[in-house]
Amino acid sequence: MQKYTDSFDSSGGSAYHCAPMLTSQLPSRVEPYKLAARHERIEGLVALDKLSRLTEEAGAQTGDCHVVLAFGVDAQGRREIRGHLQATLALACRRCLVPMPQQVSSDFLLGMVTDESLAAELPASHEPVLVEKEQLDLLTVVEDELILSLPQVVYHDEADCYVSAEQLVSKTAGAASDTTPATNPFAVLNALKGKK
Repeated sequence: MQKYTDSFDSSGGSAYHCAPMLTSQLPSRVEPYKLAARHERIEGLVALDKLSRLTEEAGAQTGDCHVVLAFGVDAQGRREIRGHLQATLALACRRCLVPMPQQVSSDFLLGMVTDESLAAELPASHEPVLVEKEQLDLLTVVEDELILSLPQVVYHDEADCYVSAEQLVSKTAGAASDTTPATNPFAVLNALKGKK
């Protein structure tokens, strides 16, 4: 056992970066220009329950988002961040409204700008990201990308949905044939027209 530990530690730390389970949290703030100059790569987790705007968009979430960010400088001297993220979100089925697990992933390319007016100078391939006072809020970047990656509509498979196909058909047929004032919004208007 001691021999195994020695060989693990003798690799100069690289084995730690190859661990099958990632446990380190992504730093919330970084100095991106310094990271780009050194072509640094950051990999870590972001707790989904800490992202309030994502919660507003998609409901309460648990678990983590896995994020990889590679900082660099392109051939034109632009400082950029090439990113990848993936997470399993609980998103409400459009039919039954019961949350279902949904894999969300995104590959993105960000161009760093110090002023919003400089965003127009970036090529169409780059999304602008504002760097203020040499600092970048990574949690905001990750949250923005997650929200942009949300699917428009999510449905369970019909066999797994809490609303069956028969219920959907009968609800639609029932609504069409039912003309009671409680369900027909025009019944009051019809009654008023009849009194004239």
